[in-house]
Amino acid sequence: MRSCNRFCAFFVLVPGFFSISSLHAQIEVKITASKDNTLYENASGSFSNGSGAAFFAGKNNHGEVRRGLLAFDLAGNLPAGARLESVTLTLNMSRTLPGAQAVSLHRVLADWGEGMSNATGEEGGGAAAASGDATWIHTFFNTQRWANAGGDFSATASATQSVAGLGQYTWGSTPEMVADVQAWLDTPSENFGWLLLGNEQANASAKRFDARETPVIANRPVLTVTYTVAVHMQAARGEAPAAFYLAQNFPNPFNPTTVIQYSR
Repeated sequence: MRSCNRFCAFFVLVPGFFSISSLHAQIEVKITASKDNTLYENASGSFSNGSGAAFFAGKNNHGEVRRGLLAFDLAGNLPAGARLESVTLTLNMSRTLPGAQAVSLHRVLADWGEGMSNATGEEGGGAAAASGDATWIHTFFNTQRWANAGGDFSATASATQSVAGLGQYTWGSTPEMVADVQAWLDTPSENFGWLLLGNEQANASAKRFDARETPVIANRPVLTVTYTVAVHMQAARGEAPAAFYLAQNFPNPFNPTTVIQYSR
């Protein structure tokens, strides 16, 4: 049997004449985060939480800012040349004080690291930064720095969501999120992910989100991407397809089924 890189096309044939130049398959993929971290406001860049189970956005009770970082491996989960139709991000918010707060996604402009630091307790104070960690002043502790303390990111939000009580929240799909992810897929060297910016105007506004290291798999960050790819066919005489479907052939435990739509 011919092997396929990511999916295979199958046909049920009936006699007749057909001429189809291409079909366009629409596929949905769920991707878990490849790295995440928190920028803990600290002039010396001493704190991080690269291997922790949570990341934060907003201000704590003492007025110290927390900014989340999140990135996804797109090249390893999406085919080159795919055209993205929609992008959503789902996070589980697991600790908060009462009150809704706006949390925005901003495209990060420099690469950053996830080291072995692992905060204890509720993780809001962080842990001593480890080699390769992102911190308030470092992209990679303690050898490389952000151009600006607190991270380098686009001033324009790609999406904003109001986050209130405990539970799951979804950002998008927005044209800006689709553009971000499409650009990262097309140019993997510029895939630095998003920074989560909370309400930094008020104390006690921080929201805690479950990271990719959280033990509960269902609560880990998930990027849901819908994309289309062209399935090319030769014009022929004889047997025409009466039915058509695609079977995904790319390992993805979070996407055991594939939704397909096609058109001539």
